[in-house]
Amino acid sequence: MKTTAIAFGLAVAFATAALAAPPADPFQSIDGGDVSLADFAGQPVLLVNTASQCGFTGQYEGLQALYDTYRAQGLVVLAVPSDDFNQELATAADVKEFCTINYNITLPMTDITHVKGSQAHPVYKWLRDEAQFVPRWNFNKVLIGRDGAIVATWGSNARPMSPEIVGAVEVALK
Repeated sequence: MKTTAIAFGLAVAFATAALAAPPADPFQSIDGGDVSLADFAGQPVLLVNTASQCGFTGQYEGLQALYDTYRAQGLVVLAVPSDDFNQELATAADVKEFCTINYNITLPMTDITHVKGSQAHPVYKWLRDEAQFVPRWNFNKVLIGRDGAIVATWGSNARPMSPEIVGAVEVALK
């Protein structure tokens, strides 16, 4: 039994190591210009697909708190507003205003972006192809390590400041 567990652990480690690096294709920034995962090379990134009119929208508060807590140590929290689940405001300007007024968001955000289907951004296609991860709803989270490998994924119910996410972030920052 112990040998099987060790073999399985090694297989997972090798499978993770074999994953391709995330694509450098930029997202459009909500503030204008581009933002790319390549901009954050060597830093862990928590990538979160968000929506302003969702039951989980209150998680913006936790995302900002996580960013504020660990930003100086190198964590990037990148919010990716998406209307793929029909719960986002009409324009990026509306999203920016909503997030600023209601949550005082200062973490980096992309413009409204597709995260699933044939129009998904290349980073989300990479997540689908490399880790079989496709957001099932808003506020799905992906932690990408300093080396560009996928560390962990969480669904909508996982709170940004939960022990499981904070613990994974702290390990990724070491």
